[in-house]
Amino acid sequence: MNQNSFLIIHGLGGSGPDHWQTWLAHELKKRNHQVYYPTFSNFDSPNKTVWLEELSNLMKTILENNNLTVITHSLGCILWLHYARNQNKRIAKQVILVAPPSPTIILSEAKSFFPVPLDGNHLKRAAEEILFIHSSNDPYCSTDDSKNYLNLELPSITIPNAGHINTNSGHGQWPWILDLCLSDEEIVQYI
Repeated sequence: MNQNSFLIIHGLGGSGPDHWQTWLAHELKKRNHQVYYPTFSNFDSPNKTVWLEELSNLMKTILENNNLTVITHSLGCILWLHYARNQNKRIAKQVILVAPPSPTIILSEAKSFFPVPLDGNHLKRAAEEILFIHSSNDPYCSTDDSKNYLNLELPSITIPNAGHINTNSGHGQWPWILDLCLSDEEIVQYI
C-alpha cells in the first residue's frame, strides 16, 4: 500500500508558529502521516535559484511510490510553478496552491521569481489533481489578477473575504484545509 505524505511549502517571510501551514503540519503528524515542512533559505529576501535547488534536493528524499500532496502558500505557489515547469513525470498526487500572489505585480523582495511560468500543462504533468484557492480580497492578488490563474483552466475556488489566507486574516487553525488534505475523494469533488 502506498504511504500518504505531505509537502508544505511556505511563502515569503516563512509561515511562523501561528500560521495555518504550521498548524496543518502538526495536525497531519498527529495522525501519523509523513510531513515535509522545509524552511527555505533567506525567506525574507529569497532567491528562486536557491529555493529551487533546496526543493529539488528535498524531492529526491521523498519516495516516488507514495501519494504525495503538496500544499503551497503565496510565494510557495510560484516556487511550485517554477519547479513543475521542469518536470517530465507525475511527482505528486495532489497539489493545492493557496493564495498565489499576482503574476503581474513583481514583489520587490522576490524579483527572481518573476516572470511567473503560467502553463497548466506543466502543472497537469507534475500532478494528478490540482486546486487553486484564492480570496476575493487578497491584497497580493486582486480578483482581476487571479484570472491569470483561472485562465489555466484548472480547478479553482475563491473564498469570500479571506485576505491573504494567512495569520493576518485569521487563518491559524484552518480545519477545512485539513479535511481537504485527508479526504479520500478527489479534491475537485470535495469542493
